[in-house]
Amino acid sequence: MVTEKIDLYKFFKIEKPEGAEGVLTTYVLDEYNFCPSRKRPAMVVIGGGGYKYVSEREKEPVAIKFLEKGYNVFVLDYSVAPSHYPTQLIEGAMAIAYVKKNAKKLGIDKNHVGAIGFSAGGHLCGMLGTMFDSPKVLSVLKNNAKYCKPDAVVLSYAVLINGEKTNQATMQNISGGDDELKEFLSLDKRVTANSSPAFIWTTVQDTCVPMESSLSMALAYRKAGVPFEFHAFEMGGHGLSVCSKETNRVNVAVQKWLDLAFTWLELKGFKIK
Repeated sequence: MVTEKIDLYKFFKIEKPEGAEGVLTTYVLDEYNFCPSRKRPAMVVIGGGGYKYVSEREKEPVAIKFLEKGYNVFVLDYSVAPSHYPTQLIEGAMAIAYVKKNAKKLGIDKNHVGAIGFSAGGHLCGMLGTMFDSPKVLSVLKNNAKYCKPDAVVLSYAVLINGEKTNQATMQNISGGDDELKEFLSLDKRVTANSSPAFIWTTVQDTCVPMESSLSMALAYRKAGVPFEFHAFEMGGHGLSVCSKETNRVNVAVQKWLDLAFTWLELKGFKIK
């Protein structure tokens, strides 16, 4: 396996804002002599943390699950407060663009590069799926902006809306406290017919990010006519990640989200070719 850390600002020759992060860790599986040359699907993993930090629980443990399925995986460490929009969106867009631009070298199918995000990372993932063609992205990435759209997104107990049924701290941090920007970043209002297909899951018992956040996004996808799948598990709180002993969040019932997501992604063409 090839692992390295990529400074996305340096790679794209973009001036790095003071205090910004924008680092991508690669988990690229080796090719073996006994196997024919093949292309793998790719997944960019985006942990949560309320845009205050990036949760370790939702980084490498998630990457390992996708590696086991034959994906090449890329974990994004993005900027957190006091950095705010559009910094995180640009960093996420750079991550997708990096993988697609280097698809041949990385042994990746450039048409099957997805992103998975958890909680606040799910908000960033949701922005990538709905705002990849934002003027903010175009102005910074210019010709590279054409590589920024993920081919699918997995939104895991994600902060996706503004208002009463959301995580107020997350929206405060990504907006810098600007109420108008909070409303603009309510992603159920950003879904269009051109948005990335989405797998959306949550739990009914989540009090940190109420299930209405995911449900509102699913309804927006339905209205826009974009392919999606939605699951609300009855039991389980927030921050479940892959629901394993490794993450100290064991939940056998909710752990099924992984198999459901892998099946959905495979139907979307995410498989070794």
